Amino acid sequence: MDIVPDGFMKNSKGHLVPVEQVSDYDKVKDDLVRALISKAVPIQDTVKDFKDHALGDVYAFMELAFEKYGAKQRELKNFRLKSFDGSLMVEVTVNDFLTFDEQLQAAKSLVDECLTSWTEDARPEIRSFVSQAFDVDKEGNVSPAKILPLMRLEINDDSWNRAMKAVKESLTIQYSKKYIRFKRRIGTEEKWESIILDIAKL
Repeated sequence: MDIVPDGFMKNSKGHLVPVEQVSDYDKVKDDLVRALISKAVPIQDTVKDFKDHALGDVYAFMELAFEKYGAKQRELKNFRLKSFDGSLMVEVTVNDFLTFDEQLQAAKSLVDECLTSWTEDARPEIRSFVSQAFDVDKEGNVSPAKILPLMRLEINDDSWNRAMKAVKESLTIQYSKKYIRFKRRIGTEEKWESIILDIAKL
């Protein structure tokens, strides 16, 4: 962070402005924003530390569960832990963020063959759906959410089947992200209520 000399304030363009040239309104606003942010940052750090420790404790417990039954430990995805009375719950979910490697280009070539060879009698909505699935975003990436539904289409075509095989083999996990949520309820038949740790949702 740049050091601002005494008697000056830095504006949004990075220019140093003499304090006496800054209005009282802007000074009060600046003080308020800085005071609130200075309190928010340590709270963010506390929540992050709590999340890390909570996940560590939960996974350590799951190791005990595997050891108790002599089971071979496997990668855990989604699971829940409940209190003895059933009123409290800790829920862990793992989301995999997918991407595609270079084999997707082979799939695209095969799909193009299909679109070319299919007769005009083919359902136009299917042709449009298939061709748009390979559209790229501003970063030049295709969307797994658009590509994966293609694999569920039942199309009796050799090129199509080879294309879908290439799509499947091109899938890779870019990274995984763990989420931990805390819930409670009054009675065992009541609806679960989330314990909100996101200040924007409180």
